[in-house]
Amino acid sequence: MTRTILDIHILQTVPPSNLNRDDTGAPKSATYGGVRRSRVSSQAWKRATRKAFDELLDKSELGVRTKKVVEELAGRVQALDPSLTLAAARELATETISTATGSKIAAPKRKSKDADAEDLAGESGYLMFLSDRQFGALAALTVEGGKGGDVKALKEFLGVKANKSRAKEAVKTEHSVDIALFGRMVADSADLNVDAAVQVAHALSVHPVEVESDYYTAVDDRSTDDESGAGMIGTVEFNSATLYRYAAVDVNRLQENLGSGGDDENRPVEPTRRAVSAFLEGFITSLPTGKINTFGNQTLPAAVIVKVRSRRPVSYVGAFEQPVPMGESGGYLRKACEQLANFVPDLEARYGLTGNDQGWVLRVGDETSALDVLGTDVGLSELLTAVGDAVVARLEPATATADQDGTAAESGA
Repeated sequence: MTRTILDIHILQTVPPSNLNRDDTGAPKSATYGGVRRSRVSSQAWKRATRKAFDELLDKSELGVRTKKVVEELAGRVQALDPSLTLAAARELATETISTATGSKIAAPKRKSKDADAEDLAGESGYLMFLSDRQFGALAALTVEGGKGGDVKALKEFLGVKANKSRAKEAVKTEHSVDIALFGRMVADSADLNVDAAVQVAHALSVHPVEVESDYYTAVDDRSTDDESGAGMIGTVEFNSATLYRYAAVDVNRLQENLGSGGDDENRPVEPTRRAVSAFLEGFITSLPTGKINTFGNQTLPAAVIVKVRSRRPVSYVGAFEQPVPMGESGGYLRKACEQLANFVPDLEARYGLTGNDQGWVLRVGDETSALDVLGTDVGLSELLTAVGDAVVARLEPATATADQDGTAAESGA
């Protein structure tokens, strides 16, 4: 079977900022090509992409990642049966979550200022990722088996093999877009794990970077002329960089994750297209929010290259193993684009990656003109449409052929 893999390559210039800091508060970094580079972790950009989904997708298409699964489910149980008290709903939810996921629910370790420990709902021992539809299915099952808040009745209900299977099946199917893309691990039930359809690389600067420090003070508004000095002083570390970002989407895996339990007969194509478009737009336009109010580093990528592959993902980070030199009049973007434009055709020719795969380039400004050789020039809206159409065409080749044959037959008649 021909696979469909999307490679997304981005060059983005970020001014003084601290997008993603380490345990000392300094911007993260890594050594590559023998020099120190600015780094933004893949986790930081995946989180930013997931947050972007809030504006790109309906709430029903998304999941919730939390330890407070009992509280989340209890709220939905109460919505279905308003006669239940919060305490009763929590008891029922605890039983259902334990049965469906195999997770142990325990009293929360962190304390709330507004409630005693015994008033807090139990929590799972790790973050759990469940879709909106999965929570809804579990809530319906809970109300069905625990009518009137009867926990004993619910235990007996879920003790029946068929009902226990329904509880587990509710968590195995109806995955949200973000679960289908980024995967899920359930430590207590490996059969509930979902393999991620997306790989996201750590963003790296294409050139060496030094960390700088900003010394700042804050003045007390009520200080008098007789009082000298600042109300507070501090330092914040930052850097600036032109970053190379990369992600790959296994579209076939995504389609399977969005399907019903991996059933080959029930793998939707249009939802896959929608998920691909949401990820593409979210990943391109999102930005981690570390210290963003301090630096206001609100930039968009200068260049985006999207390639469709048939065998395996291919990163272009090797183009920048040798650090990009600064241009004659300053800046790294132009030289970075030139290095990329020279590297990619050679790489693809040597490995036989040319000819069958599609590519598009979204770029801004004259500095990025060298990238025109790498694909069809498009804007963001055109890119989303073109990639979506390519995904559908590759996932539904048989349907498309059948439709064409039918049209031809009708014309002949």
